[in-house]
Amino acid sequence: MSDTTTKTRSVTVAQRRLVLSWAGVTDVGRRRETNQDAFFAEYPLFIVADGMGGHAGGEIASQSTVKRLEAVVASGSVERGAIQGALELAVGDIADHPETTDEGTGTTLTGVFLEYEDDEPHWAALNIGDSRVYLLRDDRLVQVTTDHSVVQELIAAGKISPEEAEGHPYSNVITRAVGASELTAPDYVTLDVRVGDRFVICSDGLTKELTDYGIQHFLRENADPGAAVEAMLAAALENGGRDNVTLVIVQIAEEPSSTNESEEE
Repeated sequence: MSDTTTKTRSVTVAQRRLVLSWAGVTDVGRRRETNQDAFFAEYPLFIVADGMGGHAGGEIASQSTVKRLEAVVASGSVERGAIQGALELAVGDIADHPETTDEGTGTTLTGVFLEYEDDEPHWAALNIGDSRVYLLRDDRLVQVTTDHSVVQELIAAGKISPEEAEGHPYSNVITRAVGASELTAPDYVTLDVRVGDRFVICSDGLTKELTDYGIQHFLRENADPGAAVEAMLAAALENGGRDNVTLVIVQIAEEPSSTNESEEE
């Protein structure tokens, strides 16, 4: 694997200058012939999409969704209404694509973005499907998003345990997706911006191969987002790489007073 580049951006929170840094990677894995995952990581939006569907359907769905969200960033207006509009356009793109032949064509979507209120930023995590956002805060890893899946519904109903979910025959069945039909809006979770926060945004190709403890371990061992991304990918592949593996790591730190302002993009 080649080295993954870490990008940075300065942000102001409560009159404090902080550094936002991030890195992302995607890999076909060890058992799949094509990569149906896609990701986009540019300030202020960081997302992962895990496509599904026969033929080229999953790749079409994930790339169409990411392309529409890239345009939102390019427009300079990253907020929930704009994201909703982009996803509605993506649904049309997927439906209209000549290679969308499978009714199961669609993609998960998850990620985080900075949104502003009175010029102060906070995080918004979004998700559709079973790709996930994790947050390491105060040395404790928590799953921010809730899976839209059959097994998650069974867990919530008390019918199976989280341990039983891993080997459940419906473990890959999701209940929401961005696909060639009417869009279901994402769920959102709002979080404050804190120094030291580290987000892991990933497809289930990572979580099939790494436990939450494993994710936390590699974050602790690698302070740089690029190094952490590479370490987690290598571990996922070594553990089997049964699916495409995609992840983005985003983190916030104090801006060193001895350096110049970070590059503004």
